[in-house]
Amino acid sequence: MCALSGDENKNEAKMAEIKAWARELQAAFLRPGSRKQSLLPGFHFGRNQRAHPPRRRMGRSRVRDSGYPAEDVREEKDGPLNEKRFRQEKEEGKRSMNAVKTVAIVSLSSGILGESSIRFEAEIGLRRLKEYGLNVRFMPHALKGTEYVKAHPEKRAEDLLEAFRDPETDLILCAIGGDDTYRLLPYLFEHNELAEAAADKIFLGFSDTTLNHLMLHKAGLRTFYGQAFLPDLCELGPEMHPYTRKYFEELITTGGIREIRPSDVWYEERTLFSPDQVGKALDPLPNQGFELLQGPARFSGKILGGCIDSIYDMFYPDRYADMPELCRKYRLFPEAEEWKGRILLLESSEEKPAPEKYRKALEQLKRMGVFDAVSGVLAGKPMDETYAEEYKKLLTEVTARPDLPILFNLNIGHAMPRCIMPFGIRASADAEQQVIRFEE
Repeated sequence: MCALSGDENKNEAKMAEIKAWARELQAAFLRPGSRKQSLLPGFHFGRNQRAHPPRRRMGRSRVRDSGYPAEDVREEKDGPLNEKRFRQEKEEGKRSMNAVKTVAIVSLSSGILGESSIRFEAEIGLRRLKEYGLNVRFMPHALKGTEYVKAHPEKRAEDLLEAFRDPETDLILCAIGGDDTYRLLPYLFEHNELAEAAADKIFLGFSDTTLNHLMLHKAGLRTFYGQAFLPDLCELGPEMHPYTRKYFEELITTGGIREIRPSDVWYEERTLFSPDQVGKALDPLPNQGFELLQGPARFSGKILGGCIDSIYDMFYPDRYADMPELCRKYRLFPEAEEWKGRILLLESSEEKPAPEKYRKALEQLKRMGVFDAVSGVLAGKPMDETYAEEYKKLLTEVTARPDLPILFNLNIGHAMPRCIMPFGIRASADAEQQVIRFEE
C-alpha cells in the first residue's frame, strides 16, 4: 500500500474526528439526562417515532456516497471561510462585528425540526451558527414536532409575528419548507396582524416559503430567498458547501448581498439523511454558469418569485382543495400591475415537476399577465438537472416574447449549492459578465 500524502492524512484525520463526533452525538440522544440534551433547550421529542416519509419542497438534497474531495475542504484566499476560522478572526479583530447577532428559527411549514429522528442534524446546524458567534433562539412552537405544527397553523403564525416584534432578533431563519404554509394566511391578514408586526429584519427561506415571501411582500417588506436552517446550516458534510457558505457569511456580516455569480460546481441530491452519513462529502460536478435562453444580455428590476411548484398550488387544488381559495381571498399573488418592471424568479422543487405541470404553471402566469409585465426571468438549475432541456424549451415557448430576457441555470432553490437572492432590491443582470448585481 502506498503512503498517504500530507493532505490525504489530514483529510482522513478530519473524517475520523467527524465520525467519532457523530457517534458520540447519536449515543447522547439515546441517554436519558445526557448533557447533550441541553444544547437545544426545550427541544420537543416528536411522539411519532416512526420513519418520516420523503420530505417535499423542503430544500433537502441527496448525493452519491463519495470520498472527501478537495473542493469541500479548501480555503481559497478570497473564498468562504471555515466557520471556526471566521469566529477566530472576528475575535482577533480582523473582521468587523456581524450585522446579524441574533437568529430566530421558525417552522412555518413542516414541523420536522422537532422530531427526534433528525435531532443530530439540528445539532450540527446549531453548532455552526454558534461558531459564527450568533445567538440562536428557537421560537416557542418551532420544535413541537410534525403533528403539532401541522395541526396548529395559528401557532406558526404567532411565532412569525413574535419574531418580528422581538427587538433583539436580526434574522428570521426558516427551519425548512413543506407544503401548507398557506394556512397561516387568516392568522396574518384577517386583522392586519402581519402589517402591524412588520419590522425591518432579514427574513430567509425558500421552497414552500415562497408563499411567506409573498405574504411579506404584501406587507411591504423586503426579504431574502435561497437558504434555510436544515438543508443548508445542517448539511451533513464536513462543512457547509463553500458556495452556500459564502453567501450566508456575507448576509450575516453585512446584512445584504452585493452580487451573485455562478458556482463552479453543483451536487446531486442526497439520498440518505441518517447519522452514519455525517461527514460524507458530496461529489462535485462541473457547472456551466448562467445560460441566456433569449433576449438582451442585460436587464434590471426588483426580483420576486420563488418555487414554481408552490406557485402552481396557489392556483390549482391538486394538493389542497382550499389553497387556491385562501390565496384568492387574501389576494396573495400580486396583480399584473405589481409585476411591471420586475424580474420573475422561478425554481423547481425536489418533486421534479413533469414538463406538463411546468407548462401548466407557466401558462397560468401568462394568463395573469406576468410575462407581459416583467423585464426578465431568472430560472434556477433543476435538481439533478432533471428536465432541464424541457424546462428551457417551455420557458421560451410559453412566454412567447423573444424580446424577454430569460437567464437559466442559476444556483438558487433546490439544486445545490445555493446562493441567497434579495427580493425587493433593484438588481442588474449581465449574462455576458455572468453576474447579478444589487444596487443597495
